Amino acid sequence: MTISSTSLNDVDIAAVAALASAVSADPAKAATRWKADVTWLGGFRTEAAVRDFEPLASDEPLGLGGTDTAPNPVEQVLAALGNCLAVGYAANATARGIPLDSLRIEVSGPLDLHSFLGLRPGHAGFSEISAVVHLESPAPAADVEALHQHVLTTSPVGHTLQSALPVAVSLAG
Repeated sequence: MTISSTSLNDVDIAAVAALASAVSADPAKAATRWKADVTWLGGFRTEAAVRDFEPLASDEPLGLGGTDTAPNPVEQVLAALGNCLAVGYAANATARGIPLDSLRIEVSGPLDLHSFLGLRPGHAGFSEISAVVHLESPAPAADVEALHQHVLTTSPVGHTLQSALPVAVSLAG
């Protein structure tokens, strides 16, 4: 646990407050666009370029015909949800003055490969996703529960996965 006058839970309180203030003063600043550029590397291997970071690798397990050099896309979806929830807990705990001693999130979901493999029509994605949050804090249980409920209502990835939204995929030509 890290507590100082400028941070709690290793979150820069001033930076978060400045962002919230800027968005409050100018709601147009809340409209952001995020981007990833994915390049195929052969087989089932790809890499995603995001901002100026090292590329994020993706591959399939050996049993699915890959070389098992990286997490596959559905594992990355689960990781994205867990990572987004973790950010939500850290940011909102900090805003509420709740110190976090530890945080771990288990995310999983069943996926039927029949549709993906072209063996029958149907839903190719997860039939459900569940997450179990392991959060330790000296804060009162009621404060932790209120934090939990708030994070569930404000997670961008959580909301994206729970919503039917348009996804437009076009072939450049």
